Amino acid sequence: MERKDVETKYRWKIEDVFESDEAWERAFAELETLPDFSAFRGKLNTAENVAAFFATAEEYEKKLMLVYLYAHSKHDEDIRVTKYNAYSAKVINLFTRYGAQTSFAEPELTALPEETLKAFVADPRLKDHDYALSRMIVRKKHVLSEKEEYILAQTAEPLGVASDVFDMLDDAELNLPYIVYQGKRVRLSHGLYSVILSGNDRAARANVFRKYYSAFEKIINTLATTYFGNVKKDIFYKNVRGYGSCLEMALAEEDVTREVYDNLIKAVNGATPIMHRYMQVRKKTLGLDKMHMYDLYIPLVENAELRLTYEEAYELVLKGLSPLGEEYVALLKRGRDERWIDVCETEGKAGGAYSIGVYGTHPFVLLNYQQTTHDVFTIAHEMGHSLHSYFSNSAQPYAKADYKIFVAEVASTVNEVLLLKYLLATSQDKKLRRYLLNYFMDMIRTTLFRQTQFAEFEQEAHAMAERGEPLNKDNLSELYYLLNKKYYGDALTHDKQIAIEWARIPHFYRSFYVYKYATGITAAIAIADKILSEGVPAVERYFNFLKGGCSADPVTLLKGAGADLTRAETFAAAMKEFSDALEEFQALAE
Repeated sequence: MERKDVETKYRWKIEDVFESDEAWERAFAELETLPDFSAFRGKLNTAENVAAFFATAEEYEKKLMLVYLYAHSKHDEDIRVTKYNAYSAKVINLFTRYGAQTSFAEPELTALPEETLKAFVADPRLKDHDYALSRMIVRKKHVLSEKEEYILAQTAEPLGVASDVFDMLDDAELNLPYIVYQGKRVRLSHGLYSVILSGNDRAARANVFRKYYSAFEKIINTLATTYFGNVKKDIFYKNVRGYGSCLEMALAEEDVTREVYDNLIKAVNGATPIMHRYMQVRKKTLGLDKMHMYDLYIPLVENAELRLTYEEAYELVLKGLSPLGEEYVALLKRGRDERWIDVCETEGKAGGAYSIGVYGTHPFVLLNYQQTTHDVFTIAHEMGHSLHSYFSNSAQPYAKADYKIFVAEVASTVNEVLLLKYLLATSQDKKLRRYLLNYFMDMIRTTLFRQTQFAEFEQEAHAMAERGEPLNKDNLSELYYLLNKKYYGDALTHDKQIAIEWARIPHFYRSFYVYKYATGITAAIAIADKILSEGVPAVERYFNFLKGGCSADPVTLLKGAGADLTRAETFAAAMKEFSDALEEFQALAE
């Protein structure tokens, strides 16, 4: 289906940002002449000058983000349109110019005496920036001179080549083989691989699993070298900035304590017996003598899929999220009725789903809706992101509105958990309940356990390199294979191909990102439980979190919402949810 064939009500109203391409081009042309930031160079030593610099930068950034939003969204409507490819490239270039012209600011500020920075934090003229300035005090010893920071800024592009090479290999030059699918000879793709792995044809799953990994095996040395290059980039920045480890540097960037990370690893490692038991139940339910890695993605209950139209799915989401109150539900309706959402899959449209929100306009959501259970939950998930952005942008000044990535998956997952628990609470159908429990267990398996497995892998890979050990296909694959066995246990046959799964994970090129998915679902389960058990008081605390932006560190904001990640009990509660779901699933089978 082409975009022109989609009803208007199913297309996002991007003209809310700019009414036309011509309006965008006029706005972009105005931004090409940047403010004279050089006028502030060497003068960021008084609160008055710092406030003026921030005001100038913010006014420009707000406009720049709007032209970015429009270009990005138009590009994703149909990636075949060269006009919007050019729009996106022009905006990225403008971001680069803006970053270069303001790069003097942080080193100049951090070079000031600590007493001066503390005075800035307390100055009413800089109240919108007190958190950011307090973080500068903490980072002070890790920021270099202006000249050194300028040189470091120039390294971003060449040191990002490892990631670019991986993307090129993964997206364009992997040379995946041809297979027969639905009677036709087609080339295997990442998306088709996932579809077949979730299907009921076991022979097809086994075949596609082997063929998919064979493509990675053919270039495994290149992929190992590429990943090692990315790790060496992290070590370079760690060394020049004076951090004790790459992990310490990554946690500092998010303002997250090591205690939180260690709590996650310890809790998940301690709960691996539950995962091993789930693998045993899965194997028994599927009736398999041997269960392979390619058997992990099929539902244990057949013919219980929620097959709803988009309108039916959205109404279900509204009911499932009603514990969040009238204001939240009204905003969900507004998002649907005022066309914040691009619903349908069309030729050339970007795949997957996401939410994007910038200061000064409402959020937008891209979907490719299909009548599946997963896509029903995707609506709840992406609208969780959107309303997090909406509340944060509405409640906070620009400087504090953009919440940390560490909490980015919390609101979306709270919505998924609430929707799932609504369905469980309102369904007496035994088959549907088992299906939903299986869905919940696999959500926890893939988001909490699997992402923590990934986190352990990259932590140890970085530690090996920091000790001076070269990373190659052999030691990386051995590390990953042993972790896979630790996490899944003996009920699973650990196919040799899974040892190179590390080589296909794009997130490993955004080092120490994946653990945030695991802490995110842990926090979301805790928050959803309190909303359902305590009602209005818990909802009010949660709304304070949604409105918090980056007004404080993310761990403190979550603690206020009822998810204290500095306590082992919070992680234990998530593990208990998994165990309880498994017990009920087994009980319903009897």
